[in-house]
Amino acid sequence: MNLTPKTTPTARLVPSTTAASAVLAALPNVRGWQEDFYRDVHSHPELSHREFETSKKVAARLENAGFTVHDGIGGTGLVGILRNGDGPVVLLRAEMDALPVREDTSLPYASTTTDIDAHGSEIPVSHVCGHDMHTTCLVGAAHLLAAGRQQWSGTLIALFQPAEEVGDGARIMVEDNLAGIIPRPDVALAQHNLQQPAGHVRTRSGPALSVADSIRITLHGRGGPGSMPHTTVDPVALAAMIVVRLQTVVSREVPPSDTAVLTVGSIRAGTKSNVISDRAVLELNIRSYSEQTRKILLDAVHRIVTAECRASGCPKDPEFTMFDQFPLTDNDTATTERVAAAFEAFFGADRTGEMEQLPASENFSDIPGAFGTPNTYWGIGCIDPELYRVAVESGRVAQDIPAPHAPNFAPMIQPTCDTGTQALVVAALEWLAT
Repeated sequence: MNLTPKTTPTARLVPSTTAASAVLAALPNVRGWQEDFYRDVHSHPELSHREFETSKKVAARLENAGFTVHDGIGGTGLVGILRNGDGPVVLLRAEMDALPVREDTSLPYASTTTDIDAHGSEIPVSHVCGHDMHTTCLVGAAHLLAAGRQQWSGTLIALFQPAEEVGDGARIMVEDNLAGIIPRPDVALAQHNLQQPAGHVRTRSGPALSVADSIRITLHGRGGPGSMPHTTVDPVALAAMIVVRLQTVVSREVPPSDTAVLTVGSIRAGTKSNVISDRAVLELNIRSYSEQTRKILLDAVHRIVTAECRASGCPKDPEFTMFDQFPLTDNDTATTERVAAAFEAFFGADRTGEMEQLPASENFSDIPGAFGTPNTYWGIGCIDPELYRVAVESGRVAQDIPAPHAPNFAPMIQPTCDTGTQALVVAALEWLAT
């Protein structure tokens, strides 16, 4: 695959393309250590809020490139600031945390790491969401922009966020005086791996990723012997009724023109076959693309659960606990159009296009939201192009192309790393280029 920039007849000429080409001419000089950096981080993943070694590795690379580094923000978060004269302030963001999933890729650098969870159990850890690739691309882009600073003027902020997977990493960095550490960004930019051919870049204006809420619901029954169910309020039967009823919310209460998801992912109740428990705990997740639809979902969950508990004669009202909440990723239209034009001018129309609206969720928006800064979030393909082509032709993309969080998900190192690095440089220089 030819990864050199090109201008197609349909591409708009963007002045920053010349600066990007000059900065990225040094990409072959960093590619070797960048790929090694990726394999290292991939092989040594760390869970949310535990990204201690990853943060140190990133900080060392930024300091070596001449950035002023501030670490320990929100625990393990860090920023590198590079001031290069007057001009705009551009923030580039990547996330560093991994998942409690056992990797099943057969790669020579696959993770065999384990950790201990909150319950004292040993769990596997792996980068099967691609945050290691995001971190690697931003480290490389930061290095290239620092080396090519004669091509631009302003301030570059490279922000590396912890705990994206649990939804609070960005917010915790904001709450830990992020605004007192970095200047207010004029624009905030981020990217994520996509189930698209490696080497491709996709953008989208408006709502791009869903707002998400996880809810833990505790149902209070009345326990007793399985031989005398008439003396109990069975929370298992109650939970079953609630799960079935909740399946009607999206199909019967959300307008057909809207998109929404409601998933009950966990039910826990009881310890023995002949004992009726006194409680059950449900954990569910809802996703939507507007506050109005989100309110419909939340109101329906509370109404249905409360009504079913009362119908069953529960001794106590149900308890609702919200957790792992993610804001709507709503891409600023003007910012997105500007980035999209720069991408088309650099990569060519055949490698750029519109990103689908995705039901995945992100907390990147908490950072620009805290500053009132326009932002955009795009996708980079990471799948073997030939594998993707065959899957499309056979109608088996969902079955044959691994999705993020799947045990067998792993981006192609190249051209994914080059493309992600190029995209960050091109987008940043759309504001910084002199």
